[in-house]
Amino acid sequence: MANRHRGEIEAQLDGKAFTLCLTLGALAELEAVFGHDDMVGLASRFERGRISARDAQRVIGAGLRGAGYDISDAVVASMQAEGGAAVFVDIVARLLSVTFGGSEGTSSSGEPEPQREAEGIAGVPFPGTR
Repeated sequence: MANRHRGEIEAQLDGKAFTLCLTLGALAELEAVFGHDDMVGLASRFERGRISARDAQRVIGAGLRGAGYDISDAVVASMQAEGGAAVFVDIVARLLSVTFGGSEGTSSSGEPEPQREAEGIAGVPFPGTR
């Protein structure tokens, strides 16, 4: 079971439950692939509320590897989610929210709140960016 206090989320991919977590190593991996020098730059990229399929593939892959799975981005690219592309965007939004926003972006029941475009894909600004 995913622990949001540790930055984890759960997602269904290929009909299986996976835990995803953007560890410090996973964040460093994303900084490198997206060409950012720091986490503020990385967070700013996603704060705009726009995400490409390649972005989703990389973030989900990093989150899976951060949680301990040995899964390449190429394997992630072939994964399916019931509900299609919207589910992949939701996975990324929840993962970024729990990573950069702590417990923000969740309802009182602990469920993710709907994305609010004005606040970016992660639902909350990263500290120091505003």
